[in-house]
Amino acid sequence: MSIDALAFLSGILVGFVLGLIGGGGSVFAAPLLVYFVGLSEPHVAIGTSAVAVAANAVVNLIGHARAGHVKWPCALIFAGSGVIGAAAGSTLGKHFDGQKLLLLFGLLMIVIAAQMFFKKPVAQDDDIHFTKQTARHLGPPLTLYGFGVGALAGFFGIGGGFLVVPGLLAATGMPILSAVGSSLVSVAAFGATTAANYALSGMVDWRVAGFLLAGGVFGGLGGGALAVRLAVGKQILTKVFAVLVAGVGCYVVSRGALTLLEQ
Repeated sequence: MSIDALAFLSGILVGFVLGLIGGGGSVFAAPLLVYFVGLSEPHVAIGTSAVAVAANAVVNLIGHARAGHVKWPCALIFAGSGVIGAAAGSTLGKHFDGQKLLLLFGLLMIVIAAQMFFKKPVAQDDDIHFTKQTARHLGPPLTLYGFGVGALAGFFGIGGGFLVVPGLLAATGMPILSAVGSSLVSVAAFGATTAANYALSGMVDWRVAGFLLAGGVFGGLGGGALAVRLAVGKQILTKVFAVLVAGVGCYVVSRGALTLLEQ
């Protein structure tokens, strides 16, 4: 099968997960480009995946926004703070050894998967709004969580949605479906920031990014539609997703460790 076809299939998976739970698809993008599509340079895989993930997030965001699932003030504050973190993180990541970066990425996947699997449901407030009255309460956590998630997203070259959703829930207590929709603002912003930083260094394969994006559009449509139907059962879905992330993380760690030992 050609590289273009493999990239398209990878995009379907990435887009589907992005549309379904507002994040997590980017976690698979870079490993898929390295181990499935066959890009040999990890930094190029990271830069290329960031382009497609950012664009896919925008496409999925449109559907969630139309459905009223985006808490715009909270989403914009979180994303605005996170862009600063993403710029700093991606600058550091470009100068980090590619294989070691993948190894750390795999370890992060395992840690996050464990956190997602074992965490207790967060209390949700259906009437959460960012106003002059709630700004003092909501502003600081949104800013701090946003910067931290953005820095991690930039360093590892991911959209960070699987971190943004828990961050938004912890900072505001908004409903899960609102967190999913709102997270896509940050995924798009973080991905675009990381992609621009890598593109300036020539670390983006634009052809592969195009096929990854095309597949993501199809996957995102299906994931977004399913997200609405499964909103009530998100906790079960999250646990299944956590197991999948942990499995991919273990694979990335083992491959990265073997590559480093062979050097």
